[in-house]
Amino acid sequence: MVSLSVVVITFNEAANIARCLEALGDVADDVVVVDSFSTDNTVAICEQHGARVIQHAFAGYVEQKNYATAQARFDHVLQLDADEVLTNELRESIRTAKHDWRHAAYSLARLTNYCGHWVRHGGWYPDRKLRLYDRRLGRWTGLLLHERYEVDEGQTTGHLAGDALHYSYTSIAQHVSQLNKFTSITAQELALRGKTNVGLFHLLLKPLWKFVHGYVFRLGLLDGFAGLCIASISAWGVFLKFAKLKTRTERAEA
Repeated sequence: MVSLSVVVITFNEAANIARCLEALGDVADDVVVVDSFSTDNTVAICEQHGARVIQHAFAGYVEQKNYATAQARFDHVLQLDADEVLTNELRESIRTAKHDWRHAAYSLARLTNYCGHWVRHGGWYPDRKLRLYDRRLGRWTGLLLHERYEVDEGQTTGHLAGDALHYSYTSIAQHVSQLNKFTSITAQELALRGKTNVGLFHLLLKPLWKFVHGYVFRLGLLDGFAGLCIASISAWGVFLKFAKLKTRTERAEA
């Protein structure tokens, strides 16, 4: 049986982190939290739950997760976000993987709670992520946002049964605020990749398609009011991303 380190990065996660750590049960042989100098009670809560806390300035999601992975005591790592919670079925799947490790990494499904509603449509479920891995056989990659774990060429991946419960947004205001932050980062990332041409296709048609695709074709409408909010705000996010990229490009050319 392999020993497992659970790794979490945090910043002001006092509202979530206790729930995350309490749900680990007996799957963790080591728990390390890399905190980017929270100003709330995050650190105290982590220490109360027996986690090792390491303070490290935030330099981007990819850098922070690679740094956190390196702090683990063991090579086999489960990376969680502070707002994620293991279910009983997922814990059992992780125990099975620890006893019979066969892949470089394993994916898990996330079931998201949006303003009190469990979202099962609109492209938000199963939302598979590679989160359980042998750190010797892969790494976190990406630019500023949309970080992902990638295994080395030739390595295989498996999938864990069971869901991680993802407690995302508790209010529409929180979703909109986060969207404003993330679209600014995404616009910056697109600029770094040299994708600076923005026209009516990006500002009108892509947001419209985002709404129709999520709400109609991916059946977001079956999630009721939550599905409507998600589809609408997601479409607005596409517009914001390209509008910010356009103004960013025009300022650079001025």
